[in-house]
Amino acid sequence: MTDLPWLRVSGAHIVDESDRTVRLTGVGLGGWMNMENFITGYPGNEENIRRVLRDRMGDDAYEAFFDEFYTAFFDDADAAFVASLGMNSVRIPVNYRHFEDDARPFELKEEGFARLDRVITALARHGVYSIIDLHALPGRQNQHWHSDNPTHIAQFWDHPHFQDRVVHLWEALADRYKDRPEVAGYNPINEPADPTGEVLPVFYDRLEKVIRAIDPRHILFLDGNKYSTDFSFLDRRSEPLPNSVYTAHDYALPGITSATEYPGTTRGEYFDRGVVEQTFLRRTEYMRRTGTPIWIGEFGPVYSQDRTQDAWRYRLLRDQLEIYREHGASWALWTYKDIGLQGLLFADPASDYMILTAEDRATKTRLGVDSWGGSDAGVRDILDPIDAVFDAEFPGYAPWPWGRQPHIAVLVRHILLAEPLAERFGDRFRGVSPERARALASAFRREASIERTGLTSLLREHLTGR
Repeated sequence: MTDLPWLRVSGAHIVDESDRTVRLTGVGLGGWMNMENFITGYPGNEENIRRVLRDRMGDDAYEAFFDEFYTAFFDDADAAFVASLGMNSVRIPVNYRHFEDDARPFELKEEGFARLDRVITALARHGVYSIIDLHALPGRQNQHWHSDNPTHIAQFWDHPHFQDRVVHLWEALADRYKDRPEVAGYNPINEPADPTGEVLPVFYDRLEKVIRAIDPRHILFLDGNKYSTDFSFLDRRSEPLPNSVYTAHDYALPGITSATEYPGTTRGEYFDRGVVEQTFLRRTEYMRRTGTPIWIGEFGPVYSQDRTQDAWRYRLLRDQLEIYREHGASWALWTYKDIGLQGLLFADPASDYMILTAEDRATKTRLGVDSWGGSDAGVRDILDPIDAVFDAEFPGYAPWPWGRQPHIAVLVRHILLAEPLAERFGDRFRGVSPERARALASAFRREASIERTGLTSLLREHLTGR
């Protein structure tokens, strides 16, 4: 195993034990210990699709599928590949369900920790740091599917029970990794969305105290409110928390909408490198004002299905990477591996898994079921009458966090239409044997995946000059 030095915060920089500045550059491991619908193809949220798959496949095949999936999705070959690109870090999103069941709160499961240990050790073997990211919290910390939320309500902020469980889990994580320098630090809450902005700072203070009582050395990576874009909740703090990095997410609008060019106009606003940089500066104002390090915990465009419009998306990504370098910002690109929307690697369309799920994935696209990378063009006949009612009856209705149209999209496309489609998706797996279940999951192995060479070449050149 490569011996990685401890990291800490020193002023505006992350430094190692020799006080050398370390700029973390890496990728997020979305879809592994926190599944997301656009990454592996299912509709809706993770808890529900797991329920459906277990019902259709039976216990033996279900366990065989996921036993293979956990290793196939990220193994030593993947760690070596990440290192070969010149990256020095991986942000590892995890769902609390790997460590605790809702029916047995506060009873921690060793298998979740062992699963995480395996990948942290593999990354360290190749000289790559890990950042542990609690991506889905009990009670759900935001209003969307990526916190494994089956609804549109984030209950975490209203219930001390959920908050106590997260504190308990982070105490266990801190105790397990307190002597592991290959863990760069802890990202305690991914994309919090506290509607009041009042609970989050109090909870961060509480978490910091309990983690520091066990582990005084690891860096805390603290997301902003409103999906890590808003740091106004910190305005009443006298100073930042010690040995902490405040992290913004910096998705550039042209890269995540139906834009057709960059530079160019997206949703009535012209975007070029200057506009992208101004957005970055606005989102990182708190860090620059307080003289603390900048870490962009998520960013990156989605890519076109036919690859014909990827050139301008690569230009957008290159501009962002150059901006981050010029401002000394660390970053973690989203995401490492998927089925073709955003990953450095993606499952082969000719694989058994992709063929089995093709029809339902096409339905997802047609109905705009996925929030990320989806379009409502195929369901305007449903949405236009709803919009007309709201225009007439509730013209000023703008629910937090993103307003009326995204709110309706969540309720109609991402919940109402996703629920029956998840049942149909699960039907594809009915009667699958344990042997075939393993073969299906093996579609995500490094050697079975297709490399998005335009993206990996860009990253390699940026990081290594080759």
